Amino acid sequence: MILLLLFLSISEICFGQAPNKVPDTLRVTLTDAEQLFLQKNLLLLAAKYNVEAQRAFVLQTKLYPNPYLTYTNAVYNSINKKYFDVGHQSDNTPGISQLILLAGKRKKQVGMAETGSLLAEDKYLDLLRTLKFTLRSDFFSTYYLQQTEKVFLKEIDALKKILSAFQSQLDKGNISKTEVVRVQAQLYALQSEYNDLKNSINDNESEVRTLLDSLGIYVVPVIDTTKIESADPLKYTLNNLLDSASKNRTDLKLARHSLMLSNQNLTYQKSLAVPDITLGTMFTQASNFIPNEMAYAFGLSVPLFNRNQGNIKSAKFQIKSYEANLKSVQLQYEENVYRAWEKALTQYNLFQSFDKNFSHQFDQLARSVLDNYTKRNIGLLDFLNFYESYKQNTVQLNSIRSDLANSYENINYMTGTDFFNK
Repeated sequence: MILLLLFLSISEICFGQAPNKVPDTLRVTLTDAEQLFLQKNLLLLAAKYNVEAQRAFVLQTKLYPNPYLTYTNAVYNSINKKYFDVGHQSDNTPGISQLILLAGKRKKQVGMAETGSLLAEDKYLDLLRTLKFTLRSDFFSTYYLQQTEKVFLKEIDALKKILSAFQSQLDKGNISKTEVVRVQAQLYALQSEYNDLKNSINDNESEVRTLLDSLGIYVVPVIDTTKIESADPLKYTLNNLLDSASKNRTDLKLARHSLMLSNQNLTYQKSLAVPDITLGTMFTQASNFIPNEMAYAFGLSVPLFNRNQGNIKSAKFQIKSYEANLKSVQLQYEENVYRAWEKALTQYNLFQSFDKNFSHQFDQLARSVLDNYTKRNIGLLDFLNFYESYKQNTVQLNSIRSDLANSYENINYMTGTDFFNK
């Protein structure tokens, strides 16, 4: 018994001191979320460091080859019987040589490094564009799902109160068991739907927290919905959107710079077929028949077998590959922009077809129906049917609003420009 009591005491100390931590709530606007995202997202930071690394590589390619120093001396001088003799009668032979790059190899290397730096920036900006689109889409989706959640919680709370009152009336024999069971079944169905809704919210929250590197935080988006609902996709023509995409889409820039680099690589590979020259000078103190001789050296490889044929051929095929890729991206971005504009226009027309006061009027009617049912002025079937319609209307309307906001975000993503939701 003593051992059992001791074990229970230790368990209470160990587990009782570690309550479940409630996540902190962060109310944040879209602008604040984007600033936090730029500061803390680890994928962006890694890509940014890679850009700096490529810029440093440009600096490296601008440097000239270092001169090469040599020095030779006899291990044993048989004249004066000395080892490693460095005197004036020994064989001291210092020399210096310098590699001279021909055919503009150094300039071509610098050009390729600069284009490589542009590619690194393109990849960074394309990653930024993609992650920003994900963040903003999740931000709007989370906001409207949370608005729907509020309605679910109100309805669940109302049904719980009714069920509690009905159960007390059932015990007094003032109400039938059937009516209590119907309300209870409606409550359970609503709680099951709410659980699915909550999982969707939590999935979005998880992705937002990862993007913001803010674990343990429950994000509550703060959005001015009037700006979204008053935006008009017809404000910008399709040609405006296409021109902006042609100038600003980072995947298009990436394809163009990749083709540029492949052309530069072909020119560089052809230059490698031209041999470089090594120039040098050498001083010989006593090893030749001419004492204290100053000589010069000249050397180059003879391109007899290796003229870099394989690399040149490979570079030509790479150009064809990147040309095809660029054409594919160009065709794709035009279709992407058109489809994004078309979706936004469809969502805008759908939203405009709804009465803006309908939701507010429906909320007032819901309170009235609940009050009348509590007073037994309407029957159970009418009450349950109305609440089912009320829930469906709320879910549908918030879904339409969310789709409208995200259709504008899709235009921003496809054009590479923040036309909407600024």
